[in-house]
Amino acid sequence: MSNNWVQQHRHDYYYRKAKQLDYRSRASFKLIQIDDRFNILRKGKVVVDLGAAPGGWLQVAAERVGGEGRVIGVDLQPIAPIEGAMVETILGDVRRQETMDRLLYMTGGKVDIVLSDMSPNISGQYAMDHARSIELCEHALAFARKTLVPGGCLVIKVFEGDMMKDLIKQVKVSFSDVRLHAPKASRSSSSEIYVIARDFKGDAGPIPQNERPPEGKSRI
Repeated sequence: MSNNWVQQHRHDYYYRKAKQLDYRSRASFKLIQIDDRFNILRKGKVVVDLGAAPGGWLQVAAERVGGEGRVIGVDLQPIAPIEGAMVETILGDVRRQETMDRLLYMTGGKVDIVLSDMSPNISGQYAMDHARSIELCEHALAFARKTLVPGGCLVIKVFEGDMMKDLIKQVKVSFSDVRLHAPKASRSSSSEIYVIARDFKGDAGPIPQNERPPEGKSRI
């Protein structure tokens, strides 16, 4: 990590604002901006946050669902307790069945909102990073399809690329309203975009394995 990167990070508006407001990550503002626009998080709802470390999205979700709601986060990395909030966390890999089984047990298989800000370990090879991002999104979608109540919502981050159109098709099978959104808090240099899926229609069965188009970056 270069000194130049560290200095740019420290002078980042959302990084400094996160410090001022005691959020654990500048990414908290991505979820705030998404929710302000799409009204995903509501009082009393049950939220599962996949890839939740260090806990910035958990903080925002807990604030917005309130004391009557419930927030559960899972990540490969330990998540320190969030003071003053009823947030539960799991140390585990969302790609492993035992982690999903534990989430199913904790939620009773009934969730109102599934969030995923998961990112793959960056290799520097865009096609590979994009494919790994899609894989994580498909895990989040599969979990959402198993657990969301009718009318539920899904928010997932994806790196843009040629496989994204197929992902959107998969999401549209199960949700009535599917949008793409780039929050202002996303870095201008990032290829990330968020899929906002609302009004879950129900589990439509296994996710279809459609033929993938040739590699290459594109936008929907």
